[in-house]
Amino acid sequence: MSARPDSPDATATRVWAAMQEFVTGHDRRRAVRSALDLGPVKVDLLIGLTDGPMTLREIARGIGVDPPAATVAVDLLEARGLVRRAPHPDDNRRKLVHLTDAGRQTAARGRQILTEPPPSLTALPPEQLEALDQTLASLATDSIQSPAEQT
Repeated sequence: MSARPDSPDATATRVWAAMQEFVTGHDRRRAVRSALDLGPVKVDLLIGLTDGPMTLREIARGIGVDPPAATVAVDLLEARGLVRRAPHPDDNRRKLVHLTDAGRQTAARGRQILTEPPPSLTALPPEQLEALDQTLASLATDSIQSPAEQT
């Protein structure tokens, strides 16, 4: 007697659980904290500032915190010499937060750590890596379409 194959829903559930386990098992946020002595939110803030200076309100919105929490984060980064505040050119009541050279280097290192693939992924044979890339690209494209477009 042969075993019945899993239903597509059961297979999707198993694959989803395996994907989650793989990603969380290779969480790069711990590596960022260890290498830079900064939490991932502060590293995200630094990376966001690589596009140019921002106000505290823009920073709060960008990292998903309230303005007082953004102020605390900027205070800490400023104390470490990673950012500096300067008057806003259009409104002296506001300040713009700029990266320092050290902040730019830290943002670049943080981005490198966060995007570095785990060895088990880079060790895949090229054809498996290409197939995974195509599958993930397909999933990303499908998630952009509305449910009506997918049928």
